[in-house]
Order: sequence, then structure tokens, then C-alpha cells
Amino acid sequence: MSTSATIGMIGFGAIGMEIASALDRLGESERLVATLVREGRAAPRAVHTAHDLLGAQPGVVIECAGHQAVRDYVPALLADGVDCIVSSIGVLADPDMAAILAAAEQAGGGRLLLPAGAIAGLDGLVAAALAGISQVTYTSYKPPHAWRGTLAEQAIDLDAPASEQVFFEGTAREAAAAYPKNANVSVAVGLAGIGIDATRVRLVSSREVSDPVGVIEAEGAFGRFRFDILALASPSNPKTSALTGYSLLQCARLGGAWPVFAMACAGRQA
Repeated sequence: MSTSATIGMIGFGAIGMEIASALDRLGESERLVATLVREGRAAPRAVHTAHDLLGAQPGVVIECAGHQAVRDYVPALLADGVDCIVSSIGVLADPDMAAILAAAEQAGGGRLLLPAGAIAGLDGLVAAALAGISQVTYTSYKPPHAWRGTLAEQAIDLDAPASEQVFFEGTAREAAAAYPKNANVSVAVGLAGIGIDATRVRLVSSREVSDPVGVIEAEGAFGRFRFDILALASPSNPKTSALTGYSLLQCARLGGAWPVFAMACAGRQA
């Protein structure tokens, strides 16, 4: 990926708006050549089909619109040779979709890329995986209101006065399937370390935090580490980190994203 690559974008919600605003502040708004949105939605250089997005000839495409957008558009982009930086990495919890994306990448040469900048500690996991990891746990603490509109409402009473309530414990694959808008980080942790079926995840509703806190813990032949990440919530979307958009943009501007399927070939299974 060229460090001067033009950028296409899928979606123009909270993350997409932050990316466009950052480009404006950097004086690089001309790098955004197209934004794929639904008919009727306003966005910078709006287009409405994958064909039109490809017609703008982006050097790299940033996805920031959710799992369905990955399913609908990213295979065609990969098959046309375009690198795609995917924020909704939890879509890989679906093995059928993972296979479709891998086949599209192999057919066209475009790479599915994982942005790491919003998640401190992933580089340590990648290195530790070579030395040998025996276990990885990712715990996500968010205030009760951030879990509204999810299956957490069926598992616990979000209005209960308890300081903390653990409402999910399972694998990263299970977490991403049940909480697709909240557990993308767990899949990223799994990809970087010992795989999404071996990575353990805990989801916690906590009155002790006002913004999302993620804790990555790993141990193995390399030793042991723990990363605590306080990621301030986006002002317009409490379910996502304010740093997410900047992570995606810096990967597009400067490189540094990780090729997902190359990681899998190195021993980390998607």
C-alpha cells in the first residue's frame, strides 16, 4: 500500500464522519475519492454501488459500516485487487464469510487488512504467538448504557445497582456472533494470538467505568503480559472507541495494517 494512496470509504456514520473530518484538518480531503453509502444518504463524493466505488480507483478502501457492508461489498473489491481495511473484523467469526473473503483475495490480489492502532497490545500478541502462547483472555468493560440494544438486555438487568455484571463468557467467535457491534476487538485479539476459537472473552456491564475499558491478558513460553486499554467512547456512538476512526485512517495514510489471511497462514487461524 502506497503511503500516498487515494482512499475510498464504505459508510458515513460516526466513524466515517470522523475520518472525513480528520482528512479535512490534515489538508488531505482530496485523498478521499469516493464514499459508498445507501441511496439518499449524503457523504463526501458519494457513490451507491461497489462498481462506482471501483470506478473512482481508490488505492485502498476503509470499511466502517458494519458486518453486512463487509458481506455486500468487500469480496468484489478484493477480487478487483483493492486492499480493504476492515473495522468490522468480527465478520470473520462466520466461517463461510471468511472463506468467501479468502477466495476473493486469492482470486484478485486485494488484501483484507486488520487495523491495529486502536488496540494496544496486538503487536505483543503477534510476537508472542511465535514464542508460544498457552492462553489469551480479552475482557471488555463498558457502562450499562453502552450494552443497550444488545443481547445483554436479555441476560441481565442493566438497571440493577450492582457495580459489575458479567453477562457473557465464551470464545471470541461466540462473542462476535452474539455481539457483532461490540466484540470486533475480541476477533482482532484472536487473530493476533492463538485464534478466535481458543481466545476467551468476558463481557462486563460495569458502573465502575464511564468509557470502554479492554483488558488483554496472555501467558505462555514467552512469559506473561496484561494490557489495560481505556478507549474513550465516540461522542456520537458509545458502542465504539473514539480512536477507531483515527486507527483506520492512519493505516490508510501510512500503512501498518496487518494482512489477515497472511497471519492465518503463519499459524493463527481465522
